[in-house]
Amino acid sequence: MRKHVWRWIIIIFILFLTGGVLLFFHSSFQIAYMPSFNKVANDEEIYHKGRKEQAYDQWGEAISKKDAATMTEGQLSSQHGTIKVDQDLLDLGREVFYKETFGNEVFLTDILGILDGPVSVWNITKASLALKGQGTNNLQITLAETVKIGDETFEKGSTIDTGLAVPKGAVMPLGMPLTVDNGRVKAGITCAACHARVDERSGKIVEGATNTNLNVGLLMALASNSAAYFTHTEKKNIEEFVQASSPKIKTSDNKTARLPDIENLEQEVDKILMSWPRGFFDATVDLESNPTQVGDSFTFGDHPYSWSGMGMAGPFNGLTTLSNNVHAQGADALAQSAISKEMFEMDEEIYIGTILQNAANEKFRYDPSSHDKPSTFFDRVDPNPGTPGVNELVKLPTFPRVTLAAPDGLIVSSPGYKANEQNNAVSAYQNTLVPPKPDRAVSDAVIKQGRGVFKRAGCASCHAGRFKTNNKIIPSIYIGTSSSRAKALAATENIWDKASIYAPNTPVPIPKETIRLQIPSNNFSKKDVELGFAHHGSDGGYKVKGLAGVYWQAPYLHDGGVAVGPDEDKDIGIPGTLNKGINADPYTSMKAMVNESLRMKVIEANQSSEELRNLDINGEGHSYWVDEKRGFTSEEQHALIEYVLQIDGEKK
Repeated sequence: MRKHVWRWIIIIFILFLTGGVLLFFHSSFQIAYMPSFNKVANDEEIYHKGRKEQAYDQWGEAISKKDAATMTEGQLSSQHGTIKVDQDLLDLGREVFYKETFGNEVFLTDILGILDGPVSVWNITKASLALKGQGTNNLQITLAETVKIGDETFEKGSTIDTGLAVPKGAVMPLGMPLTVDNGRVKAGITCAACHARVDERSGKIVEGATNTNLNVGLLMALASNSAAYFTHTEKKNIEEFVQASSPKIKTSDNKTARLPDIENLEQEVDKILMSWPRGFFDATVDLESNPTQVGDSFTFGDHPYSWSGMGMAGPFNGLTTLSNNVHAQGADALAQSAISKEMFEMDEEIYIGTILQNAANEKFRYDPSSHDKPSTFFDRVDPNPGTPGVNELVKLPTFPRVTLAAPDGLIVSSPGYKANEQNNAVSAYQNTLVPPKPDRAVSDAVIKQGRGVFKRAGCASCHAGRFKTNNKIIPSIYIGTSSSRAKALAATENIWDKASIYAPNTPVPIPKETIRLQIPSNNFSKKDVELGFAHHGSDGGYKVKGLAGVYWQAPYLHDGGVAVGPDEDKDIGIPGTLNKGINADPYTSMKAMVNESLRMKVIEANQSSEELRNLDINGEGHSYWVDEKRGFTSEEQHALIEYVLQIDGEKK
């Protein structure tokens, strides 16, 4: 207690000297890290020029400056869904990537309590300062208190791997802005936390690369109210946690029901979160725990987006839809309250009450003895009244029904911006990202040989063209990977509607009278929708992944299960790599993608883990081999791997 007092005394003294005491306690401000270009490994010139000198996006069609010159002002208007792609939009997109939380620090800090347990702002800051400017891809922090999660005890003073990336010369992690709100310090998450990392050789930031170290599951399990994230874990029937002593509430139809026992639910959710491998995240709210490795942001030409291809409609070929879905679903569980009955077979009041009954901040903590309905209580404390959730959300015209434009019926947009403007901006920005060349000594002759093997082995039949994708969604049964993730959005069929969206020039807050646009379906088919969302009894599908920047994405496959470390004889599967603190090596992991005997070892290692079996992570599927059994020499296999690891999506 004395240490905490002295910390505050020091902070207040410093703020007093700088005239900041009143600012600290009576206003809100944010501190976020955004690097200058000389600290970034990606090509700055491409960012400033954009891609193909693109001037506009019109439902995914890139319109060049030359073509735009032949079009009328009406053809390029917002009423046609046209978005101007210029330097201002790219700059906004980069700022969103590094700084914009859309208010998710309220859910993460005030409700989930990510800083309310043994992880605190103070030990994160202390660990960052201890680096002395060297930077890291795995910030190790000292725990502030002892906590027991399941059978594991984390002692006060022990260190844990957070996987947070701290750039060289920085004093705070990438993608983790701190907000001071009337004296309360909160942490939020931006795109950069998951989609950027530090290149260990150069110390520079690789924008768009997967943060394969980020220990999301552990960080959330250490939160004080991780039960608030139960929709991302394996709990199909919440009623099993309801006991005779559980608190009673009034449901939507004014009947009496009981909330689940929060301690038992918390323990179960923690157990599942703790089982997530480093660099993995469950982005779906289907009451099944099926995390997979975080995706990259080398997005240009790689549509449709997400593992299933659900991001197929709307601006930038559906990339805006995917970007929005991360913030509207993954970072605010309360945002699904209006559709909890259809999605989870849970009454809205039980859903809200479950999330808020143990909220970290007393302001957001629901007390069943108050006799208020949970929704009534939440309406009083909601920082963004009029919408479900605590993030800066806007209801689409079809809300609460869901559509191709937004699988939860909502879009994140901050007041003062245009509707979807920030999502569109980050889409345009991501499309400028070109992966840096791997630091590998590979001759032109090997690359040429590998390109030939790529064609001869038939890889180009799916991984075609400049971006090494045919932009198709393949039924999961043909891929051979577990269909668990492919079916994650199946329940949206219960509340499905025709996609409409606000015109890009619509201000936020949305005026009563505004233009609504129907999203065209020129770039996808009914079959694509069926596969991308697992509708009409489909087992769903997986999109053909583009290979640009694949070097920065290991481990591989739709379940993230193909992981091999530097020593392919012993660093096998996730149990032999990530679970031991060993990074998946791009070369040997890619070798396991094409070498059947090595893959079988990976699958065997993964299947030996009960936790991985429960998470549907095994590394099966995509059985397209380039090995000696199929008539390829080890030299040809090596050349193929080196060629694939060099692909960056640029014209050659």
